[in-house]
Amino acid sequence: MLNIPQILATEINLKSHQVQNALELLAEGATIPFIARYRKERTDEMNEVQLRELADRYTYLTELEERKSAILSAIAQQGKLTDELKAKISSCLQKTELEDLYLPYRPKRRTRATIAREKGLEPLADFIKSLNIKNAVIASLEEEAAKYISETQGVKTAEEALKGAADILAEEVAEKAELRAYIRDYLLEEGVFVSRIKDDYPEGTTKFEMYRNYQIRVKNIAPHNMLALCRGETEKVLSFEIAFDEDTVLYYLESKEIKTKVRTIRDFYQAMLKDAFNRLMKVSLMGEVISEIKVYADIESIKTFETNLRELLLSAPAGMKPTLAIDPGFRTGCKVAVLDQTGQFLEYQAVFPHQAAEQRLKAAQTVKNLIEKYKIELIAIGNGTASRETEEFVTQVLQNIERKPVKVMVNESGASIYSASKVALEEFPDLDITVRGAISIGRRLQDPLAELVKIDPKSIGVGQYQHDVDQKLLKKKLDDTVESCVNYVGVDLNTASKELLTSVSGITATVANNIVAYRNQHGAFKNRRQLLKVPKLGPKAFEQAAGFLRIRGGDNPLDNTAVHPESYSVVEAIASDLNVPLNQVTQIAEKLKKTNLKKYVNDSVGEPTLRDILSELEKPGRDPRAEFKYATFREGIKEIRDLKVGMELEGIVTNVANFGAFVDIGVHQDGLVHISQLADRFVDDPNKVVKVGQVVKVEVLEINEKLKRISLSMKTVKQ
Repeated sequence: MLNIPQILATEINLKSHQVQNALELLAEGATIPFIARYRKERTDEMNEVQLRELADRYTYLTELEERKSAILSAIAQQGKLTDELKAKISSCLQKTELEDLYLPYRPKRRTRATIAREKGLEPLADFIKSLNIKNAVIASLEEEAAKYISETQGVKTAEEALKGAADILAEEVAEKAELRAYIRDYLLEEGVFVSRIKDDYPEGTTKFEMYRNYQIRVKNIAPHNMLALCRGETEKVLSFEIAFDEDTVLYYLESKEIKTKVRTIRDFYQAMLKDAFNRLMKVSLMGEVISEIKVYADIESIKTFETNLRELLLSAPAGMKPTLAIDPGFRTGCKVAVLDQTGQFLEYQAVFPHQAAEQRLKAAQTVKNLIEKYKIELIAIGNGTASRETEEFVTQVLQNIERKPVKVMVNESGASIYSASKVALEEFPDLDITVRGAISIGRRLQDPLAELVKIDPKSIGVGQYQHDVDQKLLKKKLDDTVESCVNYVGVDLNTASKELLTSVSGITATVANNIVAYRNQHGAFKNRRQLLKVPKLGPKAFEQAAGFLRIRGGDNPLDNTAVHPESYSVVEAIASDLNVPLNQVTQIAEKLKKTNLKKYVNDSVGEPTLRDILSELEKPGRDPRAEFKYATFREGIKEIRDLKVGMELEGIVTNVANFGAFVDIGVHQDGLVHISQLADRFVDDPNKVVKVGQVVKVEVLEINEKLKRISLSMKTVKQ
């Protein structure tokens, strides 16, 4: 069988000991964020990307080996396992190749070939096969076939016998791994996707219009185009197939399978091969190619989703400040929630600024009173219905306030999902669903990461065809992304929700619940060691989690850093050598820079970890996220009808796809900056130019109010 560690080392360009040590750590239950951050000596500083690639490929190869064992056992039970076949199966690196080899031995339903065998026609097939040699003698197939005519077997004529023999040979050909691999590669390289919109949909009536008469080489199709074709087919709007030169395929099969020059045998084989391809190979191989391209499209789409989700989760927080959160509405009014500097809900009011003048005055006074009463520093306004009108209303209110809070339009995608969720119900059982939505809008301005982890990533609105891709793979990758972001930023142990804690390395949902319960019962944690008193949080979970959990104002200043408790003794030694009390070691950045690291290297702590420790001590408790910025939408531009071609506007990137970026410009409909309009140079990947949450300047290129489509450009505007 395969030497998996060696294969992984070669494929990912790693040293053998890196692979071996990383696999050992994973087998011991270590998480990838923990290994990347705190076990650098064991892995020669492998990063998260390398570790996840290693873990994914290891899982694939392990599953492949398990499948090989099952296949070898199944073939052996049939008494058909040869040394050559065993060697081929054992050396397989891809599941497709493995299944091709197993195909002739796979249990199957009754086929035309099995029926022919039941009629005793296999010897006739073998006879015909024996004639297919370079120097074959001329023989009469009809005379030989006549020997198999039998009333009891149901073979009435020689023609029927030859047809049955051809069915047996056709199935053998169709199941040859090398032939299937060649044709599959041919379709991938030379095939062309061709799609048609169904007659039920007249021109201009469907969102799949570009696929009405669409053709593109299979190898050149973009992931989003592949996913669009699949969605269109699922919705029964279009159909698509792979077009290719069938004569070329048949010529290949004949060159491989026909050895004789005897005309009658050649004619028989040509007809048999054509039947084998059309009946037994064509549809299945096209399906396999489509599936392979779909898998690639899924992976690329999920990568885009991962990138967007990471940028969104790591969006700059406005800060934990007293916040007024507003979920706008016309008829039902605006829901206004007040949050304190820790995100705790304080008060709720419903106001109706978009109705009668009297109601607007009353709403203005209510908002003004709340701002002054709670010393509000931030105002979060959801960007849904009535958002621009509400923003204008708030602007008017702020004219009469001396100390003006920062007013920000917040993307409310997923807020309604959260407000109706079990999580929100448990947190606010006595509040209306709309109030919960307002609270979520406010909290995601204060700290996007802490709030967005409560929402299913698929509901946040940064994906590309997320409902069309492999859902199991999507969930895994998005969960990995959430875990990576949470551990990268770190979590305040005394304010984190159980949902945020669940994403911390080594902490399960049960342990997260227990941490919150312990905190509620005993008060704030004073030091990290207290975690060991939490039920079901044992030494292993403590090892994995402790470095990612922060305690502000606790017993030990190191508990508010990313320094792991296992390294505290090293920091104590450094502080002692510098004649500085431990509680002041985070205040002497200049002295720390001159520290001789080699002096503190030991069997468990090497230079990589020491570098991380010094870096952390220089800026203790720092937030690695970017500085907070927000877009200012142009006044008077509230609806798509307010736009004019040539307008220059400020907006915020809400989603990045591999064909461009969507930008919120404050008109309730995101505009698209096509990849060709992102910059005044060639762009092969939009993520190299823009990211979710980025504030950008755009020019309006085209407006289609009927279809609600807005085309924008960034390359014509100075950023």
